[in-house]
Amino acid sequence: MPFMLVRNDITNMQVDAVVNAANSSLAPGGGACGAIFRKAGYSRLLQACQDIGHCDVGQAVVTDGFSLPAQYIIHAVGPVWQGGDKNEKSLLRSCYTNALLLAEKKGCESVAFPLISSGIYGYPKEEALQVATSAIETFLREHDVMVYLVIFDQELLTIGEQRYGDIQRYIDDHYVEEYRHTYGTRRSEPAQSIQLREQENLTPTVAERERWDGSFDGAAMSQMPTPCASVPPKKKRGNRSLDDLPLDESFSTMLFRLIDEKGMTDVEVYKRANMDRKLFSKLRKADYSPSKQTVIALAIALRLNLDETKDLLGRAGYALSHSIRFDVIIEYFIVKQEYDIFVINEGLFYYNQRLLGA
Repeated sequence: MPFMLVRNDITNMQVDAVVNAANSSLAPGGGACGAIFRKAGYSRLLQACQDIGHCDVGQAVVTDGFSLPAQYIIHAVGPVWQGGDKNEKSLLRSCYTNALLLAEKKGCESVAFPLISSGIYGYPKEEALQVATSAIETFLREHDVMVYLVIFDQELLTIGEQRYGDIQRYIDDHYVEEYRHTYGTRRSEPAQSIQLREQENLTPTVAERERWDGSFDGAAMSQMPTPCASVPPKKKRGNRSLDDLPLDESFSTMLFRLIDEKGMTDVEVYKRANMDRKLFSKLRKADYSPSKQTVIALAIALRLNLDETKDLLGRAGYALSHSIRFDVIIEYFIVKQEYDIFVINEGLFYYNQRLLGA
């Protein structure tokens, strides 16, 4: 099953198990740990933890969820950051793996994690995110469980300042520049409303367009971006390797032909696409219409280049547009030949875009 980053209060997550970033004595702490104790029912959870007594760093234990929406609380003890040369990475990775193994033993189908050790334990947030993502991704290659990593906005801001400068420059060059060139002004607040409509394949209203540039006329209207689904795929383009495809080949036919040509198995593709097996099975139906995010996730899993991705999207009735921020970010990763869907989702998450898969 897939792995998703979410912004939420972990105590509100509707999952089978939430993970508490615990200390070795399993005593109540601050931050998310304190919130879990309060919402679960302080006295009952405290007694359950005292009955267990202790948990080593890198290990995990489980209690009931009590008043939480989750059935279980898995208490994972992360390492205190001591500079990086005290086996911190291995211990932190063990927290995620052991918590997931314990969740699987309890029959859990969904688990929500905080970013373990990234608070008062001082683990650098960007490195903590890399360890979490790597450990969860590795586990999901062999196991089926829905995993959420719950990130606070402040954590994300700290990570993003260090990590996403290249993406921002690409967006500035390909997204903002197009608006400047076409309409003679930078994106303003009404333009955000237009972008949101476009992401949902809805046509921006006349009023939104008038408020945006202040000088609406018929000619300007004709130049405004239109929904992606209405744009037919172009067949002749630079390094496109699929020019000879039959025009009547369906999305489903093309997808499974590409899987065979790449020498990949269905399981490999839907796991690389961060996709549920049940959703993937629907793709074999000729009348099934996948979402744009699903098609792009499959293109990433198949490691398609930009032109091949556009062809696959075209078969499903979609196109990439420089007037949609989500599309520009996807284009950035494909051009950079970054096909790790979890890395891509981190970038999308930072820019508050819909994630791929699931």
